[in-house]
Amino acid sequence: MQNKTDTELMLLIKEKHRPALEEIYDRYIKLVYSFILKSTRDQEKTRVIVQLVFTRLWTTEYGYNPEKGQFVNWLLTITRNITIDYHRKEKRDNALISFQQEQLECIPDSSNNSPEDIITRKHIRDQVQRAHQYLSKSQIQLIQSLYWEGYTLSEIAEMNKEPIGTIKSRLHQTLKILRNHLVLDMGE
Repeated sequence: MQNKTDTELMLLIKEKHRPALEEIYDRYIKLVYSFILKSTRDQEKTRVIVQLVFTRLWTTEYGYNPEKGQFVNWLLTITRNITIDYHRKEKRDNALISFQQEQLECIPDSSNNSPEDIITRKHIRDQVQRAHQYLSKSQIQLIQSLYWEGYTLSEIAEMNKEPIGTIKSRLHQTLKILRNHLVLDMGE
């Protein structure tokens, strides 16, 4: 494998020839790793992205075209794009977590502050917080608007400029997700 060119190795990789991928990995791992590390400044994230890059090489349908430039430039372009996608996804996930935390703060407290009620409310908030991780931002907003702010489905559809059927479908899916992930053991 060591005497093959990058182009020849990529043709073999396209045919799922594992030793060819291993050779490309050995040739370029240091370059790819250092390129990603400069962007992430985090070794764990860098390892995850490196894995994504070499998985992309293994699964790509199109592969490398030598007529469009050098292999190393093509590989670094893929690495750059995957790194950017990873950062964007991380930002979206962090924004969603932040949004979910804000929404949990909106769960109203009862005026009754007996120790039993305080523990029950805390238990409910914890359960809702765990269930929220399975919901999208639009699903969380729907629950917030419908149950906590008191809007009707028609009003929500009008505010979102969406058909009522879309809102009803989203609500059905949201409640189904919550039912699957929200286990309130009120008897404990």
